[in-house]
Amino acid sequence: MQEAVPIFDNNKIPVKKLWQVIIASSVGTVIEWYDFYIFGSLSAIISLSFFPKDDPTAAFLSTLAAFGAGFVARPFGGILFGRLGDKIGRKYTFLLTLLLMGGSTFAIALIPSYSEIGLVAPAILLLLRIVQGLALGGEYGGAATYVAEYAPDAQRGKYTAYIQTTATLGFFVSIVVILVCQNLMGDAVFKDWGWRVPFALSGILVIVSYFIRRNMHESPLFSKLKQEGRLSENPLKEAFASKANRRLMLIAMFGAIVGQGVVWHTGQFYAQIFINKILKVDFTTTNLIIAASLVVGTPLFVVFGSLSDRVGRKKIMLGGMALAAIFYYPLFAWMSEIVDQEGTLVNDAYQLTMKGKVELAFICTCLVTFASMAYGPIAAFLVELFPTKIRYTSLSVPYHFANGIFGGCAPFVATWLGAVTHSNFSGIFYPIALSALTVIIGMIYLPETKGRALMD
Repeated sequence: MQEAVPIFDNNKIPVKKLWQVIIASSVGTVIEWYDFYIFGSLSAIISLSFFPKDDPTAAFLSTLAAFGAGFVARPFGGILFGRLGDKIGRKYTFLLTLLLMGGSTFAIALIPSYSEIGLVAPAILLLLRIVQGLALGGEYGGAATYVAEYAPDAQRGKYTAYIQTTATLGFFVSIVVILVCQNLMGDAVFKDWGWRVPFALSGILVIVSYFIRRNMHESPLFSKLKQEGRLSENPLKEAFASKANRRLMLIAMFGAIVGQGVVWHTGQFYAQIFINKILKVDFTTTNLIIAASLVVGTPLFVVFGSLSDRVGRKKIMLGGMALAAIFYYPLFAWMSEIVDQEGTLVNDAYQLTMKGKVELAFICTCLVTFASMAYGPIAAFLVELFPTKIRYTSLSVPYHFANGIFGGCAPFVATWLGAVTHSNFSGIFYPIALSALTVIIGMIYLPETKGRALMD
């Protein structure tokens, strides 16, 4: 006689156990985002090491293109690791993605410069960025699925929102590490070789995270399916063979994730590029302004995730995208006015008064607020949308395709549009258009998933 499978009730998980799951998942995910985004935070400096220096704008765009290559690789990572996550388990898959991400980030610190090995340098850099993208494509889906499958149905938005903070926290940690290293080494040394130190630190962070994650147990819902012999034989095939599931993936992508992707990356990364490269505010001031906005804005991911447990995921997510589409242009125009009025040009960079810094930090906090509304509830929404045995795959493919192709490339596209049109503001119409389009599609087709039970 076949042994009975114990009944798992995610609504009766002890809070202490749930927090152990969240912390173990989040620590590793923060480190992976740190690894991924430290490249973007240092793009202006990296461009001088790995590309010819005779055309700084072309070098910077080339670096942003390499940055974007990591995003383009993310959906392929979602396909590869989503399949593994649905076949061998959530835990082992995102242990593997952690090691891949950490190893490739550490290796970037060791690449010789363009002056030493020529075009081989940017080629190696591009390859490592692709590996990073593949790893991140497997990490997010695993962490979000793992936490959600433990969380109680009525509070899933709240608890999965802690995973949503990890991207912003990883970005924040990258900024802090960069500013500390720059302050200790001095600007000249940091630009010469000191920028490699934040990449090298990744090796230590990943080892710590690996030992934390190694002791985690497998997701109970996945374990139950495995015991019952109901795991998917081919998750990728099942995800795409089902007309209903294909429709859900398309609705999720164009009715939620595309807008979320451009709002998150515009509100944090393009804001950083806009202030530093377009408005020409000095590097340190720019990063302090962004860091301040992240400190204030990060808790809002949990606030809006929790609110979605009461009023629904759809209203919060689409509301954040709609606000971004309406207010992006006036807010970015306001930033330009502030620099004109409160800035003094010193050595080709603007030094701001305290009033100017505070005003820019306020605007950037508004941008992070829009991002937290769009992003805070989306993990719970995506997990609730798809069946357990193909959840990792079905979630990862549209999420990383939309975030990688549309969201991750937003800084590059916006910067390129600005360079081509010689306008400070033409780039901002890319995220405005995609946000508005997502809101329209989402209002028509997006279902409400709040409170759904996860086990089929």
